[in-house]
Amino acid sequence: MQPPLQRLTLVAPRALENELVAILLGMHPPLPGFTVLPVAGHGQGFERASTAERVRGSIDRVLLWLVLPVETLDRLLARLSAELPSSDVVWWVEPVERGGRLA
Repeated sequence: MQPPLQRLTLVAPRALENELVAILLGMHPPLPGFTVLPVAGHGQGFERASTAERVRGSIDRVLLWLVLPVETLDRLLARLSAELPSSDVVWWVEPVERGGRLA
């Protein structure tokens, strides 16, 4: 039986994308993979937004999705907190009920 899976979502400033990806790619054992998307953040917290972001009304962010066993997720969060402590990186975890490949 496969251990329960969780989806980790990370949202960070685009300026931190390369550093985040480097940490994820440097994990041992290697992570099974992840998805990176450019996104626009909306809501409160524009005090650190650039002038262009204030005019546009959204903040440039990068979103990373990873589906991992719980023990790997805890190890990854510990490493991210140690190597990239930033209040600008927001994360949350959701259960993954099922998954697979279509072929």
